[in-house]
Amino acid sequence: MKKVFISADIEGTTFTMNWDETMPGRHDYERSRQQMTNEVIAAAEGAHAAGADLVVIRDAHGPGINIYPEQLPEYTELIRGWGRDPLGMVEGIDNTFDAIFFVGYHNAAGLDGNVLSHTISGSTVQSITVNGEIASEFLIYSYTAAYYGVPSVLLTGDKELCDTGKKNYPGLVTVAVKEGTGGRSKGISPSLACKKIRSAAAEALQQDLNRAKITLPESFHIELTYKDHAKAYTKSFYPGARLLKPNCIGFDTDDWYEVNRFLTFVI
Repeated sequence: MKKVFISADIEGTTFTMNWDETMPGRHDYERSRQQMTNEVIAAAEGAHAAGADLVVIRDAHGPGINIYPEQLPEYTELIRGWGRDPLGMVEGIDNTFDAIFFVGYHNAAGLDGNVLSHTISGSTVQSITVNGEIASEFLIYSYTAAYYGVPSVLLTGDKELCDTGKKNYPGLVTVAVKEGTGGRSKGISPSLACKKIRSAAAEALQQDLNRAKITLPESFHIELTYKDHAKAYTKSFYPGARLLKPNCIGFDTDDWYEVNRFLTFVI
């Protein structure tokens, strides 16, 4: 039996391009959550066609209650809300999964490529680096999947994130559904996005999944730059953290789980 985990976000779906579209009760949110649901269903259908008997979907945007449960196929399970444990956007993953898909993901805070680029908290984080590399949510949570031995094989979202992801993951299949420049976004047809995602999901799962696994670095140096320097001072008292600059704290560890724990408590 093949098990696939899907972590789903909304800012990397094909037409979402302002914050109102991502927030319950705001203009066009219902349309955005429907497209998020559609793209997740397409990924699940592709996985099922390629032999997945169970697809566990993590609704990982905002309140975690965006995806329409009643529209999901019978071979899926849906994780909603937040347990607030260190696994964040991949809460629920473990070593029993054969692969993980990232659907609707977006570029990192401080980078272009998506009008809504951010990392974990758009109001708090200026940037996060891991061993000197600017870290997107995809990098952070694909590392978390790798911590449990689960290969990241599908990434959908903006073109810049997809291009970056392919450089580091040998088995990663990507679907770029949009491009962003400054405050402008250009996305493909929503129906075409779903068609491409469905096909890519099947392709991703049909490969040799063992060859798609990555080896994590032996150690991790994290730098987190805040938009508010006062927050950096306060959070620098987290065990093992230190103030590097008035608005930046650092953290070093050999254990990626401890990076997740650090980020959970300092953001």
